[in-house]
Amino acid sequence: MSDAPARPAAAGSAAPPRSNAVVAVLALAGIVVSLMQTLVIPIVPELPRLLDAPASDTAWAVTATLLAAAVATPVVGRLGDMVGKRRMLVVSILLLVSGSVVCALADSLVPMIVGRALQGLSAAVVPLGISILRDVVPAEKLAGSTAVMSASLGVGGALGLPAAAFIADNWDWHVLFWTSAALGLVSLLLVLLFVPESQNRAGGRFDLVGSLGLSSGLVALLLTVSKGADWGWTSATTLGLAGAAVVILPAWGRWELRAKQPLVDLRTTAKKQVLFTNLASVALGFSMFAMSLVLPQLLQLPEQTGYGLGRSMLTVGLVLAPQGLVMMAMSAVSAGITRAKGPKVTLMIGALIVASGYGLNILLMSEVWHLILVSCVIGAGVGFTYGALPALIMAAVDPSQTGAANSLNTLMRSLGTSFASAIAGVVLAQMTTDFGGYALPSENGFKVVMALGAGAALVAFLLATFIPRQRTAAQAPETPAEIAEPAKA
Repeated sequence: MSDAPARPAAAGSAAPPRSNAVVAVLALAGIVVSLMQTLVIPIVPELPRLLDAPASDTAWAVTATLLAAAVATPVVGRLGDMVGKRRMLVVSILLLVSGSVVCALADSLVPMIVGRALQGLSAAVVPLGISILRDVVPAEKLAGSTAVMSASLGVGGALGLPAAAFIADNWDWHVLFWTSAALGLVSLLLVLLFVPESQNRAGGRFDLVGSLGLSSGLVALLLTVSKGADWGWTSATTLGLAGAAVVILPAWGRWELRAKQPLVDLRTTAKKQVLFTNLASVALGFSMFAMSLVLPQLLQLPEQTGYGLGRSMLTVGLVLAPQGLVMMAMSAVSAGITRAKGPKVTLMIGALIVASGYGLNILLMSEVWHLILVSCVIGAGVGFTYGALPALIMAAVDPSQTGAANSLNTLMRSLGTSFASAIAGVVLAQMTTDFGGYALPSENGFKVVMALGAGAALVAFLLATFIPRQRTAAQAPETPAEIAEPAKA
């Protein structure tokens, strides 16, 4: 038996022989959604020309996806607990397909932003998939299945970049989005055929006020973090949004504590295991994204700088692609450690591996193979942590709250990536070198960002030490009541 919680008897509609198909289909859905995150990266520099709009406006094609994902993830997770996780999974994939079609037909800025926002609304697919696994997969397979589903995020992101670069170099850019739509339809069909609906539902009324409060607070916070550098950190817009976030989010918290059926159960979130897992997720999100900011720039900067490698975007994608395969391979190792020692130990090991990868990068950054090695080491650590985080969350919450709890944890990681982007942007903008009259990020600037990535991973390790000691396979909880009260340290 796994250390992860046993699935409820009500979920018995999914026969064990089909569980492998369910895992494969849900992992594919996760990969397709994560492809959406990297889909536009190869064409971002060309968007002003392609859409006949200023670069400051075309940047919203990326920002809209970030904001939509942040708003949708907790809301869709809660709706999944209430009306059915498979149902909301289908809705999320339909939004992805719709957004892809809108972008594929777009030749101007507004439709592109609308389409990218619709794509962002599909971001809850992975936490929904993980929650479905808890309900339909046999307990002894849950740790491995969860690790595979979690790894799909990294696999899609890593494989999507070279694929998108190849398509953008050889075909019209609209083909990127037609491909995304086609993959979404395949994923949707497979979900309808193979994924059963869980009978484990919370019911109740949807907290509309709570959803509006959280959404507006998150939008204000993320706009402050993601656009502050462009608008000016002391500009009226940035300060106004920051002030709005400071006012709205605490007010939302008070509302949630008083609501009979809150969008987010803050009392559950305050449990030691859930709280420190979510805090560690923010630190890990920061650490994981730092690599995505550093390695592509090092690969693409001119060789004449003395530290750039002068490679194409396609080469960048090929260098980062092995990372996704390593993440998937490590999911099995991660599951084995989780079954034997508990997800807390797996998380701590993964955080240390990520930190060591950044330390290695500070020393090795002058050859392409150096960066392949570094990305694989960090990918291995991410594979460990991605599998451990949902296991920790699900071991601490009632089965009827897994959708909302996993979605909130995913949101915490997203906040970490947003903070990483903002802080790394400031560092690289301040630490520059002159190259032919242009200011480029300096070698020391990249090393500082890598050091910050290593530091964030070590912070995650420290936070993980406060998580209560986990039960091993022989001590796994057998009933929902036992699941709701994890072992104390």
